[in-house]
Order: sequence, then C-alpha cells, then structure tokens
Amino acid sequence: MAQKLWEKNIQVDKKIEQFTVGIDREMDLYLAKYDVLGSMAHITMLESVGLLQKDELVLLLSELRNIYQIADEGSFEIEEGVEDVHSQVELMLTRKLGDVGKKIHSGRSRNDQVLLDLKLFSRGEIEKTVQAVVELLSTLISQSDRYKGVLMPGYTHLQVAMPSSFGLWFGAYAESLADDLQMLLAAWKITNRNPLGSAAGYGSSFPLNRGLTTELLGFDTMNYNVVYAQMGRGKMERIVSTALASVAATVSKLAFDACMFTSQNFGFIKLPDEFTTGSSIMPHKKNPDVFELTRAKCNKIQSLPQQITLVTNNLPSGYFRDLQITKEIFIPAFAELNACLEMTNMMMSKVVVNENILDDPKYDAIFSVEEVNNLVLGGVPFRDAYKQVGLEIEAGKFKPEKAVRHTHEGSIGNLCNDEIVNYKNDILKEFSFDKVHEAEKKLLKP
Repeated sequence: MAQKLWEKNIQVDKKIEQFTVGIDREMDLYLAKYDVLGSMAHITMLESVGLLQKDELVLLLSELRNIYQIADEGSFEIEEGVEDVHSQVELMLTRKLGDVGKKIHSGRSRNDQVLLDLKLFSRGEIEKTVQAVVELLSTLISQSDRYKGVLMPGYTHLQVAMPSSFGLWFGAYAESLADDLQMLLAAWKITNRNPLGSAAGYGSSFPLNRGLTTELLGFDTMNYNVVYAQMGRGKMERIVSTALASVAATVSKLAFDACMFTSQNFGFIKLPDEFTTGSSIMPHKKNPDVFELTRAKCNKIQSLPQQITLVTNNLPSGYFRDLQITKEIFIPAFAELNACLEMTNMMMSKVVVNENILDDPKYDAIFSVEEVNNLVLGGVPFRDAYKQVGLEIEAGKFKPEKAVRHTHEGSIGNLCNDEIVNYKNDILKEFSFDKVHEAEKKLLKP
C-alpha cells in the first residue's frame, strides 16, 4: 500500500481514513491534468531559483507531459491506497525517475496545490459554460428575429394582460443570458488569479518566484497575500457558483415557460415528437420531460452558493478539512449546467411556434390598452379613455383593432436584438481565454 505524503510511522485507522477521504479521490480525477500543469509551472520556477538542476527539470517535464496526456485522455487513475491526485502524480514520477520525482513538492503544500487545481479547473469549465451560454443566446436571438412579427399574449398575475410577441419572448431570455455573462466574467476575473506559492497559507522560506508561475500558467495576476490566497478557498467556489446559479435561473424560467406553453391549455409552442416522451398508460401523451428535468436541475444548481456558504461561513483564516466538502458540491455543477444549456439550445432551435394564437376571441381584451392609447392620441384624456374602454369590455361590446404599433427601443416593433448581440460581444472581449490557451500550449510544448 502506498504511503500518504504526510504519513510517518503510524498508519491511520481504516475507518478514519475512509471517512476523511470520502469521495475526494473521485473528485480529484476532474483535477488531474490541472495538477500536472501546476507541477510543470512549479518545477520550472524551482529550476529558475536553483532548487532543481536543469537536467532534472528536463526529465520531470517530459514525464509530466506523459502524465498530462493520460489525464487528458481520461485514463488517469488514482490507485488503491493513494490518497489524492497530488500523491498519485508524485508516485508516478518517483516510480519512473526515482528520487528526482520526490523533489517536485519543495515550496508547496497540498493546500496550495488544490487551490491551484481548482482555479485551473474552474477557468476551463467557465470557458465551456460561456460557450454554451453564447450558443443558446445566439439561437434565441435567431428565433426572436424569425418570429418577431408573431404576436402572443403577455401575462401579469397569470392573467392575460397585453400583447407580447415571440420576438420579445425569445429575445428577453437572450438578454438575460447576456447579463449572466457579466456574472461569469466577474467569476472568471476572480478565478484567474494565481494562489501558487502560498504553501500551507503562510508562504515559504524558499525564494519562490510567484510572478513566474503566474506568467507560465496564463493567470491575469496573483493572489498576493498568502493568507488571503488560502482564505480564497471556498470563496472562489461560492462566487463561481453564484454565476452558475444566475445562468441556471434564466434557463429554469425559460424551461417553466416552455412547459406551460406546450400544454394543450396554452398551445403556444410545439416540440417535435422525437423531443418528447410518452406515458405507460395514456397513448396520447407527449411530455416535455427535458424541460421539466432542466427546470429541476437548474433549481438545484441555484442552491449551490448557499450550500458552499453554509460549509465555509464560520471558518476563521487558515486551512480546515471542511473545505474538502466544497469539491463534491462544486465540481459536478459545471457538467450538469452545461448539459441543461445544450438540451435547451437543441429544444429552442427546433420548437414550432403557433402563429395564430390571438385569433381566439378570449384574447381580445389584451388589446384594451392599445385602444385606450389610440383614444388618447385622438385627444381623449387618459382617465376618460380608460373608463370608456372598460365599460365597453364589461358590456361585451369591445371590438379590438388587432394591430400593434410599438416603436420605442426594446418593444415589439423595435426589439434591439442587434444591441443585445453587441452587448454580449463586448463582454466576451474581456475574457482572457486566448492568453490562457497560449500559456498552457507553451507549457506543454516539448
């Protein structure tokens, strides 16, 4: 059995070990390639300050590239008896290179290794989420433009209220996602700061060059204060989760609308049959299960910031094992949200719109405000016009003109979709994805 990095002459009780490790080894598989990248940057820095020989660095980098390839292909495993990803990487190096492999931990603690791994993992996952958000946003804008002339009822209190349009409906969720990108940008900027070199939270007596590892890993800057770098564990996850929760809130609301609008009582939109599921007893059923599951998953994701807060909010400065639990809350959330975004994008791109909803006379009353405004434009005081139309509705004599003439910014006749797209593009320019890609590519190049 492999010895723990921290173990001396006494082996820990087996039940204690099982409880303290929990599912951390499973979560660490998500971090494997990032742990390798961090080690590559760290040992490059160690050689620059005289703590490794040049030939040792060449050997270590070559073998770490091999391990990175294994991790990137999804074949990396943490062996039985090995505590975590950091121990596994060091074990693999030592088996291949002997004592040279034991030198990679100088000036580091597992605390700042996991801090670094989580930041590298998170920025990679944020980029995937941004891409998925942009794809859905683009689909919604496309559908908004396509159906901009198709009217539908707008609701307040779930009562028919005023004319809306599918241009507005699709476009509203597109703009909501653009605001969510702002949240993701803030999360990215806080994530993309280098904690490496904080060691156990109090720095090192070795002459570490933290600026070099910051550059090698493509970070925008470093977490300067080593105590704060450790305090950032949990905080970064909470901030990123808040951004994910913002996206999830938008998608959940869209899913709710879609579930409601596909029901026969509404009949506003229709999904292709192959996108629905059936009933074991009712042969006519075509259920929007994807939207229902999306709604549930996104509502669950919205609880993440609160879960992380409750794990971390009464911890003083310094490292505590409580923080391990944030991994199992945080790490899987990206894949779950991205799957919801992918499914929603697929559904929204294929949805069929009912273009004749307002032919039904039960929606006639939504044009009452249009009639009031027409009277006002003809010189009738607003309050008098309001009363006149109201009395006509009560008497059953209201005959609407079903033409809508909205021209102001963001209205039915002036959706401002181009402006929403420009807003999105301006946000995207602030993500430093290319800088990160270039740094990682350079680090991995033989």
